[in-house]
Amino acid sequence: MDALDLARWQFGVTTVYHFLFVPLTIGLGVFVASLQTAWHRTGKEHYLRLTKFFGKLFLINFAMGVVTGIVQEFQFGMNWSEYSIFVGDVFGAPLALEALLAFFLESTFLGLWIFGWDKLPKRVHLATIWAAVIGSNLSAYFILAANAWMKHPVGYTVENGRARMTDIWAVLTNSTALAQVPHVVAASFVVAGGFVLAVCGYHLLKERRDPDRTVETAVSPWRSAMRGALVMTAIAGAVVAGTGDMSAKLLHTQQPMKLAAAEGLERDTAGAPFHVVPGVEIPKLLSILATNDPDAVIRGSEDLQKEMEARFGPGDYRPDMAVTFWSYRIMQGFGLSTVGLALLGLWLTRRRRPAPSWFARLLVLALPLPLIAVIAGWLVSEIGRQPWTVMGELLTASSVSPGVTLAEVATSLAVFTLLYGALAVAEAVLLVKHVKRGPDRPAKPAERREPVLMGY
Repeated sequence: MDALDLARWQFGVTTVYHFLFVPLTIGLGVFVASLQTAWHRTGKEHYLRLTKFFGKLFLINFAMGVVTGIVQEFQFGMNWSEYSIFVGDVFGAPLALEALLAFFLESTFLGLWIFGWDKLPKRVHLATIWAAVIGSNLSAYFILAANAWMKHPVGYTVENGRARMTDIWAVLTNSTALAQVPHVVAASFVVAGGFVLAVCGYHLLKERRDPDRTVETAVSPWRSAMRGALVMTAIAGAVVAGTGDMSAKLLHTQQPMKLAAAEGLERDTAGAPFHVVPGVEIPKLLSILATNDPDAVIRGSEDLQKEMEARFGPGDYRPDMAVTFWSYRIMQGFGLSTVGLALLGLWLTRRRRPAPSWFARLLVLALPLPLIAVIAGWLVSEIGRQPWTVMGELLTASSVSPGVTLAEVATSLAVFTLLYGALAVAEAVLLVKHVKRGPDRPAKPAERREPVLMGY
């Protein structure tokens, strides 16, 4: 093992951990803003209680996302200086826009939302959370546009060993970005939906075990939150599927090696089948998904390897085939399971029916499914691009810092792993504590006093 291997492990570990918070922040922010909008429109107190409850969980997750995201920037300078030098002129613009427009918008208005309760007019306070949510989605757009450029570089020239941006509009409207942004954002809503559903399932079960439960509490505010999360998850799942189809067609033309690895296809094949698992295939489905033509030729990894050796020189241009293949299936399987659970929930709770207890338990148990799906999707996206950091321009082996030793990378990897482990424990303790505590109790109305009449 050399410094490159450890540097890849370090970046992978820290990025996967950071990415646990990003989708939950994006989706949960919109959910909290929607709850506050419902309170603003209806005046019903349970919407206010749910807003503040899920708002606390959102803020905990947001803070952890910011802390873990900062480490990513340090690694570019420490372990990936050659990569930073090559992409710096291109990445400078979208990352500056992300910091100056999106992150500042998000953090500023989030601060106003936190401290503005009972100080700002209701409409203005509601606008602050929506402004923060817009900021988080803009932040995602600029980051994903930069990431998409690594997979399909456009709007640039290479001068003196560095990529120089010539067209920022081409970078921001990259076809890969236009498919990737809605795909990742919609997946974030699925993750947030799964989280909210698990919390609602826990509290519904807790409510039903309450010996003081009365008829009045049979219609629970948790059912309102559950229905909202079920709708959000189902709609987001449809968007994920649609944009995933767009991404598959782009892979066919832009990253054929990743598509071949994800499907375990070794040779160029006309009418290529889709492999559900090894040994189980659906004839011609891969060709249909990639081109809309059942007889189209899909490139295989071995034939692409020969072609790339002839173009770029000796080397292995195939990614980790097993990791890419199985990550793709985990992403699809766990993601579809979460969306299927949402559709089942909408059916079970139709016409104001209460959610069955067995379904509430299933929601709690299903909490990890969407998180595992998005992490598997990230592995497909990033490992499937290897051995390139920038497709066709910069190899991963040429991106690492030349002066960093194996011992230095090992030390920083150990420190980051211990630090992130401690943060994981802190995050889990805080979330579990607030989830178990639940929303604040509604304020009791002041006791009415009868007037005292003098002389009686």
